[in-house]
Amino acid sequence: MYRRTWRATIVISVVNPVLFLLGIGVGLGHIVGHGHSSLLHGVSYSAFFAPGLLAASAMQTGWIEGGFRVASAAGWIGAYRSAATTPLEPREILAGHLLFMLFRLVTSSAAFVVVMAVFGVASGWWVLAALPAAVLTGLAFAAPVASWAVTLSSPRQLQPFFRFVLMPMYLFSGTFFALHQLPVALRAIAYALPLSEGVALCRSLALGTASLFEVAWRSAYLLVFIVGGVAVARVTYPRRLHP
Repeated sequence: MYRRTWRATIVISVVNPVLFLLGIGVGLGHIVGHGHSSLLHGVSYSAFFAPGLLAASAMQTGWIEGGFRVASAAGWIGAYRSAATTPLEPREILAGHLLFMLFRLVTSSAAFVVVMAVFGVASGWWVLAALPAAVLTGLAFAAPVASWAVTLSSPRQLQPFFRFVLMPMYLFSGTFFALHQLPVALRAIAYALPLSEGVALCRSLALGTASLFEVAWRSAYLLVFIVGGVAVARVTYPRRLHP
């Protein structure tokens, strides 16, 4: 199926970051100006915004692949049911789909990194280090969501979560502004969000300001969501595919 649709996904993976970086990074960045660089880790708004958007885009890709695609495969499309009639075990189907999610995250994030390099909003070769960080962020959402989505009867059941959880997280995880500008009560919540860790990790790596300790504990935080999601999915997939 992906052989028939890959061109559209590649176009979206390139066009989306270009439009966002032009509209927000350059447009809004011109309004923000360099006078506020002290609030943006001492860089331009475009350089501050781009790595955060990379992490947020990876989250959205992980949500789509782990949520809507899994719910559709387990439901009306029936791809999982067809696969379950073969010698494949449910956990093997899970592993195969997780590998495809990883592939989608790598390709879409790589396209975004190329756009960042073209726009000149990264510190040299450091931008390449942000690629695995973005993939890690996407998997931190894809795995837990997949463990839940496989139990749903319709992808429409994902929409309330997208509107009332994912979108607020997208807006208040440091993608568009530094989290220390939030009120103290909200700041504590924002710092605990998985996307906040992904944004901070991608940003520090892309700007070349990351320390080994920071990379280690932020990566470990995201890995907890991945491992937890896979562990739950190893239970929910057999229940759905071999009731």
